[in-house]
Amino acid sequence: MYSIKAHAKVNIFLKITGHKEGYHTLLSRFVRVDDLYDTIEFIPCECDSFTIEGCESVPLESNTIYKAYKILNEYTGDLDILNFFYKHKVVVTKRIPSQAGLGGGSSDAAAFMRLVKEACNLLLSTEELAQIGSKIGADIPFFIYNYPSANVSGFGEVVHPFDEPPLSLELFTPELGCDTSEVYKTYHKYLMRTMDPTSFFGRKKIDSKTLLGLIPDPIALNDLYPAALATYPEIEKLDTKGWFFSGSGSTFFKPKTN
Repeated sequence: MYSIKAHAKVNIFLKITGHKEGYHTLLSRFVRVDDLYDTIEFIPCECDSFTIEGCESVPLESNTIYKAYKILNEYTGDLDILNFFYKHKVVVTKRIPSQAGLGGGSSDAAAFMRLVKEACNLLLSTEELAQIGSKIGADIPFFIYNYPSANVSGFGEVVHPFDEPPLSLELFTPELGCDTSEVYKTYHKYLMRTMDPTSFFGRKKIDSKTLLGLIPDPIALNDLYPAALATYPEIEKLDTKGWFFSGSGSTFFKPKTN
């Protein structure tokens, strides 16, 4: 049996820097959440086809793990992958909430790809794996590199590790999911004209804890927060004073106090 942890992430800040080829570019600080993760396992099983357990609410064709399996097959042409998954099933133990701005689906796909590399002895570098993963989702390269903290830019494919002390975080995920595509649509339609791509470049050198202290306003830190509020007005009814907003939501976070 093979097993790997697929960690959640939060965005300490997220600034939209442009729009190209139908997608938004960004500059963001991603921080791995070490105490919240899904588990991906490859368990021996005679299978007639690629089999995933634990994600029954997601259609197979839409599942990021299945997409990762398909693209790895296409990229490598490696029959060992096909043979391996006739003899193993994928079992996912979900702990990361969906539509929460924590990157659960992307993290699962990245962890799957990293585990396939190990199990099938794929001759791919981490950089190659990240490049392949970027074709599935913008957050996947960060999770493939598996840095505790990184500055991420472009479409998500440019990932630079950021050296800083570990940041212990408290999370609050309301009983509300935010559809990432809808939040981005709202941003593009109503807020894109206010974008200032240079407004945050100097801040990427500041450590996350200091940054949260310097800029206690979640709207100033995350360009998608106003778009999420407009798309899901019920967020405003939540008591979130002192909390920050991750990605396109709906999770809020703050540093733990000792």
